[in-house]
This record gives sequence, C-alpha cells and structure tokens, in this order.
Amino acid sequence: MYIKICGITKLDQAQAIAQMGADALGFICVPSSPRYVNTSTINHITSKLTNSNEHLGDLSDRLDVRQLDLIGVFLNSTVLEICQTVKQGGLTAVQLHGDESPDFCREARSLLDKINPNIKLIKALRVKNQAGLEQAKLFSAVVDAILLDAYDPQMAGGTGKTLDWQMLRDFRPSCPWWLAGGLSPENVDKAIAQVCPDGLDVSSGVELAAGDKDLAKVANFMAIVRPI
Repeated sequence: MYIKICGITKLDQAQAIAQMGADALGFICVPSSPRYVNTSTINHITSKLTNSNEHLGDLSDRLDVRQLDLIGVFLNSTVLEICQTVKQGGLTAVQLHGDESPDFCREARSLLDKINPNIKLIKALRVKNQAGLEQAKLFSAVVDAILLDAYDPQMAGGTGKTLDWQMLRDFRPSCPWWLAGGLSPENVDKAIAQVCPDGLDVSSGVELAAGDKDLAKVANFMAIVRPI
C-alpha cells in the first residue's frame, strides 16, 4: 500500500517520516494554505533527502531515499509556475489539486517530461457525488495516479473530512488511485477494508497542528497500514 504523508514543513519531521518508510512526502505550494512552504524551504528539505547532491555536507545528514516521491501540491497554478517550482525545489512529482482539466494535465506532462520524464503527475479531485467519480475517470489516461479527496466548499484540502466510502467501493480507474480526506490511525483500517485503494494520503489526521506532524501518530498510521 502506497503511503503519502502530506503537508510537510519541517526538515527533522521529513527525515523521520522518510526513515519510517513512507513512499511520498507532500509539500503544499499554495500560499493561502496554513501548510504552505516556499520553494527555498522545499529545496532545503529535499536536498537533505537525496544522496546525489555534492554539497550536502556530512554523510550522517543524508538519507538514502531514492524511492521516496517528493510531491509538490499545486492549486490552479500555471504550468510554467509548476515547472519552476519543480526545478528549484528538487521535486520528483506534481499533484494538481485545483480545477485543472485533462488538457492542462497533458500540457503539464509534456513540459515536465522535458525536465525529467520520470516525474510523476497526480490529479486530485474533491468528490461529493457519483458525477465526480465519473469525472475522475477522465483523467486516468493522462496522469500517473488519481487522488480522491473530500469535497468542501471553502477549503481545497486538509479539511479532516472523509468521503462517502460506500460510494467508492466500485471505483476502479485504469490507473492507480489514492484515497485522501479525513484519514487517521483511528479509521484507516476501515477505509482500506471498504474501498481497497492503491494508496493513502494523510495530513491533518497525523498532526499536532497544521504543518506540524505528530510522529507517534505517523508511526501508528503506518503500522496499521503495514502490520508486521
């Protein structure tokens, strides 16, 4: 089960979560979000999570996490803004969390390929009904993964709200899909049992406050998803 811990803002927490075995760390590139981190902060964190930079200093500061996805989360940004942040921030994946269309995803894919053809592209959709699920399927041919989040009229993400999991029981797009929205150590086992997603995205459910992760909760969440 793929696990993404989103809303990372602190280097020490990023390193600890990477060592726990998370598959991805998410960085919110949306200035209006309480979990926003600017490009220089992202680069400061990602540069310590790769073993390929020559300027990292002592080897003890480095983590060998070559399989870790470093995902920038964007909301209605331009493709050029996204590409600039990817390059300057040392990101390896892009999550589109706004009103981006399949055509926008195709354009983004084309330009990201010029930076690195291995950069992943994820489309997040805030789903409130069956029509939203049908819309999600339109993206399955143009992205690497689809993320389903809870709908909120005021907030684009990190709301702590859950989706109607019953509605998702038969959701089977042609690409991998990840479940988000209100996940926590208290409910993730039920979510997996009901909808069988390919991956999980958690943020507020493992926090002390917005952008400040509770490492004990992260460890508990991961232990539930991946029991020994």
